[in-house]
Amino acid sequence: MSHSPYMPQIATIIETIDETPDIKTFRVVLQDPAAMAAFRFLPGQVAQLSVFGTGESTFVINSPPTRMDFLQFTVMRVGELTHRLHTLREGDPVGLRGPLGNHFDVDAMKGRDIVFIGGGVGMAPLRTLLLYMLDNRADFGTITLIYGGRTPEHLCYKSELAEWAARGDMRVELTVDNPDKNWSHRVGVVPAVLTDLNVSPQNAVAVTCGPPIMIRFTIQALAKLGFTDEQIVTTLERRMKCGVGLCGRCNIGGKFVCVDGPVFTQAQLKGLPQEF
Repeated sequence: MSHSPYMPQIATIIETIDETPDIKTFRVVLQDPAAMAAFRFLPGQVAQLSVFGTGESTFVINSPPTRMDFLQFTVMRVGELTHRLHTLREGDPVGLRGPLGNHFDVDAMKGRDIVFIGGGVGMAPLRTLLLYMLDNRADFGTITLIYGGRTPEHLCYKSELAEWAARGDMRVELTVDNPDKNWSHRVGVVPAVLTDLNVSPQNAVAVTCGPPIMIRFTIQALAKLGFTDEQIVTTLERRMKCGVGLCGRCNIGGKFVCVDGPVFTQAQLKGLPQEF
């Protein structure tokens, strides 16, 4: 990263998308064309978005590095900073620091079957890896996506979900806790769907992100299916502030989520203090 990790670059919002009642997607470009052309990252890395006069917060870059017309971030409205972000419109400026953190080990996943398991806004980091793999489809085995939400209204990327389901080279299983009259997919929690599908662990990697309780029961379901800790990958949702391992806001023992993560295998997580 040639730009200082402490100094935000100025970006412009070029598009906003309402995903759910409290989740919005922002597409931004750096105002400096040379900086935008030079921006490099890998799936799973994050960036700090700032609203001037309010503060900054960490979000995964959920557009893939294979598609660099813009950088995409999906934001759930939960606090002061995210409330302010949700008021911004096309043409408004934001600050951007990144890329930060580690990334999914895409090279280690080549030639293997990939199982994506997501819930709610946890689909954001999965999206960047999924699109990267679809753009390099020949490098990977079968791709399965299991994605759920409280209701159909609470699913993100609805148009893309339909596109992915229509493809002939991946499997999409959608589920909700509370269906409406137009829902034609599964009903039930994500770990139960995973168990029902009886996904094979042979030469496979499972990548999961979502609410902590979903991740916990998903990991248990994967273990029962025969997945080892090394075959299970997740990306942590934990409060980050500086993004460079100095402030100590996101430490777990001697590790910092913003530097050593946010991507961890279950084997790595088992070696950390159980404080998250």
